[in-house]
Amino acid sequence: MTASESSGSVVRRILLGSQLRRLRESRGITREAAGYSIRASESKISRMELGRVSFKARDIEDLLTLYGVTDEAERGALLGLAREANLTGWWHSYGDVLPGWFQTYVGLEGAASHIACYELQFIHGLLQTEGYAHAVVTRGQPQASTAEVDRRVALRLERQKLLVSERAPAFHAVLDEAALRRPYGGREVMRAQLRHLIAVSEQPNVTLQVMPFSFGGHAAESGAFTLLRFPESDLPDVVYLEQLTSALYLDKRDEVAQYERVLGRLGEDSLSAAESRELLGDLLHEA
Repeated sequence: MTASESSGSVVRRILLGSQLRRLRESRGITREAAGYSIRASESKISRMELGRVSFKARDIEDLLTLYGVTDEAERGALLGLAREANLTGWWHSYGDVLPGWFQTYVGLEGAASHIACYELQFIHGLLQTEGYAHAVVTRGQPQASTAEVDRRVALRLERQKLLVSERAPAFHAVLDEAALRRPYGGREVMRAQLRHLIAVSEQPNVTLQVMPFSFGGHAAESGAFTLLRFPESDLPDVVYLEQLTSALYLDKRDEVAQYERVLGRLGEDSLSAAESRELLGDLLHEA
């Protein structure tokens, strides 16, 4: 199974869930009633509609019957989508160090055609060197064993292959100057990280900008976030907000639009890509 196929399974799961939600709402059926029809709870229906769980063919068949979907072609298409959605992603082999709430993000990241982010605390995971990633994981997981740290770093490096793959997404990263100046791993690690950022910023699919201290307060007052856009026209954009022990996935159009406006303002107010490379060079010289 290719990385794109396994990442696509997450998209299909969310797509199927959203279609099931639309069908249920169009029939005026409550989540509680839908759950009763498949011998499950209201929360199970909620998780299905959010694409957070795998799908059983029997459950999908029963829900489609409840929702009045009798056309065999339509039923067949949705059941086929359910089978594809249950494919296991490559990242599941890292389940020992990968929390469930982050597995969804890794799948969405791998399926996105456009990724845009703002980072404040540290360099975005797709841009970290091995040494920097090791320092970040060690700082964040001080009780982790050496083997666990190595597994987490390996997962991060595996994710980075996306940026140089045949179907590499457009990647726009706005890094706060604080993320560049906050040391992780010592002088040589930071110098290697800065050199890596300069090199990656030259890739045609990557736009790297720095929000400098000199600008003062800026649009991203709520902190770090990532916006994901997909090639499937019927799949909504998703904003990912990571928390300490969980994450939020926003896909309501008005909420996503607010983050899009923030990204637009950040792009206008930050240093240009060329100016950002120049600043990275200056920081490298200082390090």
